Amino acid sequence: MPATTRDRFTSRSNAAARFVAQRGLLKPIVWSVTSVTVLGRERLENVEQAYVLVANHTSHLDTPLIMGALPRRLARYLAVGAAADYFFDVWRRRGLTALFFNAFPVDRTGVNARRVSAKALLNRGVPLLVFPEGTRSRDGSLGEFKPGAAALASSAQVPVLPVAVIGAHAAHPHGSNWPKPGRLPVGVVFGEPLTAFPGELVSEFTERIRSAIVALAEENSDRILGAHATSRRHT
Repeated sequence: MPATTRDRFTSRSNAAARFVAQRGLLKPIVWSVTSVTVLGRERLENVEQAYVLVANHTSHLDTPLIMGALPRRLARYLAVGAAADYFFDVWRRRGLTALFFNAFPVDRTGVNARRVSAKALLNRGVPLLVFPEGTRSRDGSLGEFKPGAAALASSAQVPVLPVAVIGAHAAHPHGSNWPKPGRLPVGVVFGEPLTAFPGELVSEFTERIRSAIVALAEENSDRILGAHATSRRHT
């Protein structure tokens, strides 16, 4: 973490409290109600802060799964973009979101001025988790990506870490209050870091990121979902 003015996003004490909340409480709960497979962590060995982690978004499980799957050194200061009109409208939800996910508000309406700039966080060395679809998928399919994540990474000259979350929609679909019983299979697959090519348009970089996530999901879905189904047939 570069030298910077300490605030809730970069505070060492906040990071320590967040580690306890994430790894001591949230991760054990999520891992106990789902059957989690993590793939591709070896692709993160040379990644340093800062970076932009980009993932598909199908479930409230996505963020805790990703943060629990990341190596601690990469998750320590990771800040998550969260919808301002949902996660920051009630003080209890705002406080819990900040504690567990180091969250910053993302205005989905385009009406309110940004209280926290994602670009400023990135320039201070704070890595970001962004869901470029802008909202959770209602049916589990991958939607179009907004260009913000690619633009941020390109302007700050930091890598994008593409991540595919597999099975989370089936385990905890849109509108449900709790994951389905039976420890359904879910997976987090990390791809190779991507950087913008010289002269590459933001729209082109955005599509390249999206294509990487599609490929990760297609290549690993059977392995993650099929292995669990096979194990259940033999129990």
